[in-house]
Amino acid sequence: MRHNKKGTHLGRTTSHKKALIRNLVISLIEHKSIKTTHAKAREARRFADKLVTYAKKGSVHHRRLAFRFLQNKEAVKILFDEIGPACAERPGGYTHIIKLGFRSGDAAPVSLLELVDFVNIVNEKKKQKKAEKASKKEKAEKVTETAEKVEEKQDEVVEDVASEAEPSK
Repeated sequence: MRHNKKGTHLGRTTSHKKALIRNLVISLIEHKSIKTTHAKAREARRFADKLVTYAKKGSVHHRRLAFRFLQNKEAVKILFDEIGPACAERPGGYTHIIKLGFRSGDAAPVSLLELVDFVNIVNEKKKQKKAEKASKKEKAEKVTETAEKVEEKQDEVVEDVASEAEPSK
């Protein structure tokens, strides 16, 4: 009987599930937001909230506990230096899950797992990327305009040289 067994199997072996959850949590720590299936988001949230609680405590012991799960020094550094202090005032609920709909390939329910205190930062980064794209597009348009002007001038110069080179009769 499966009494008192928390968590879902996610259709994987134990080691595969552990690696999957570890990678999801590392991505969440690095990017502050990840898009995944709803079941995986719910499972990753359990571990992410526990790790943020460790980061709030901030001791060497808790740093080692976090590294034992994550096995990634950079993620532990980000967790304890950025996320822990940002969530210091919050008593819990460091992440939230937003349902996005269904994936087109297999109709799996897709969700967005985000760190609550970093939602605005993620949105600002997306806006900056859009602005950079727009500025690159404007630069490309200017380059094409100048290229067209250069071609016109070259045509004029070629015509002038051709008219001068013709012998007069």
